[in-house]
Amino acid sequence: MGRRHRDALFPPAAVERLARHVDIDPQLVVEDAGGFDRIADLASVELLVTSWGCPPLDAAALARMPALKAVVHAAGSVKHHVTEACWDRGLRVSTAAAANAVPVAEYTLAAVLFANKRVLEIGGLYREHRTALDWSAHFPGFGNYRRTIGIVGASMVGRRMLELLRAFDFDVLVADPHLDPAEARTLGARPVDLDELLALCDVVSLHAPALPETHHLLDTRRLALMRDGATLVNTGRGSLVDTAALTAELRSGRLHAVLDVTEPEVLPADSPLYALPNVLLTPHIAGSLGGELLRITGSALEEVERYCAGREFAHPVSRAALSVSA
Repeated sequence: MGRRHRDALFPPAAVERLARHVDIDPQLVVEDAGGFDRIADLASVELLVTSWGCPPLDAAALARMPALKAVVHAAGSVKHHVTEACWDRGLRVSTAAAANAVPVAEYTLAAVLFANKRVLEIGGLYREHRTALDWSAHFPGFGNYRRTIGIVGASMVGRRMLELLRAFDFDVLVADPHLDPAEARTLGARPVDLDELLALCDVVSLHAPALPETHHLLDTRRLALMRDGATLVNTGRGSLVDTAALTAELRSGRLHAVLDVTEPEVLPADSPLYALPNVLLTPHIAGSLGGELLRITGSALEEVERYCAGREFAHPVSRAALSVSA
């Protein structure tokens, strides 16, 4: 992992907890592919603890670690470093994606609630006029009661969102080709196809993985299906949305957006999305940051302890599941 991530994720108390179960040199950090070559003794390594910045675990790296049996990832997606060679070796892989999903869902829920309440626009008008206006006249029908919310992708974050939304007076729809309709209803949502969801929802929240088949999932045609005044929330992947098509809709004023991820990331300095009053841009902050990182640490430590006790991982990653997930 990157050294700065080691410092943030594994403070002394966490290292001490690790050391109760495994032999570890807390100063030994591999943050580039050449790092494996600079370590004299890798032959006995049985377990890797990884995080953001881990170099690919390709065939060459694995050849240096003939005893390696498992990888515990103290972050979300393992796609950046777990290669086909890892699956061919039969490595067990765990991820803290479930822990990282919590703050993303919290951010997204706040975005949904603020979007329906028109907090961004009202805050701007209040700042500009510095007096109370007739907000209902400016935003007829605004508020959160009986609004229709659409979740695109029953990923870990999508499922966490469905759980959180059940506490509110919302009608919730979900679109995911891999989700069984009966399970969708168990999660508290009505399953529909994506086009229907876009046409019916006041807020559409994206939680699909970045895959070839989801590239520009929301293109010109699909964005045009969204209701006038609807809000698009993207805390998933920037590539899910055609940025040019979305920019055109937002510049017209027909739609609103809360975007924590974009394509490209970061947007060019001259992008109109920075200045549009119906857009909230944040710099990929929905995931775990600051004190939230310790939730990921706790998840990874628990997985190490489970491994050392001869138990199955609580959050395993499989080769098959990875092909349709983030």
